[in-house]
Amino acid sequence: MFWYHQELERLEKKIKEINYKPSFVFYGSSTFTLWKELETVFKKQNAINLGFGGSTLAACTWFFDRVFKTIEKPDAIILYAGDNDLGDGRHPEEVVLFLENLLRKIASKYGAIPCFYISIKPSVSRWNLAGSIRYANSNIKQLETKSTHFYYINIYDEMLNKEGYPDAKYFADDGLHLSKEGYVLWEKKLKNSLLKKE
Repeated sequence: MFWYHQELERLEKKIKEINYKPSFVFYGSSTFTLWKELETVFKKQNAINLGFGGSTLAACTWFFDRVFKTIEKPDAIILYAGDNDLGDGRHPEEVVLFLENLLRKIASKYGAIPCFYISIKPSVSRWNLAGSIRYANSNIKQLETKSTHFYYINIYDEMLNKEGYPDAKYFADDGLHLSKEGYVLWEKKLKNSLLKKE
């Protein structure tokens, strides 16, 4: 996973330079990385965006100790990753296992803090993986029954059009990353979910 090191060094520099204690930590893939307004949207919650480009749930788990080394106990951790794992050919069961391992790492470091997982989105460019995405999401949602501090945020259904396909207006030209409208939708959905748990 050497190709992540430049991104990880960027995060380490960012963490070192912040002048506040992060309360909401967003950790995951480029969907977070490209959300330039994220920290402004959740400014009142002292949010920090620790997304790193191209990351998988496997990478998020592998590098958790390094990224969170100096992060004091936050109020909540918000996770988005998994579609890159499926895009790389991993099975839904592996995605769930990676997430369970990541949640164990978080609990080991911080105890029973709220962890929110945003469902894998139904992107246009990966619609061939729709079955795997739905299966992974349904199994991840079941983790709510095993923990009182794990919350599943279903963004999948709201990103579909009336015909049941990914709504192109929510995606950038590459059909994978979010458009401005996509981020507006995510902001609304996350605020409704996260701020109710404060």
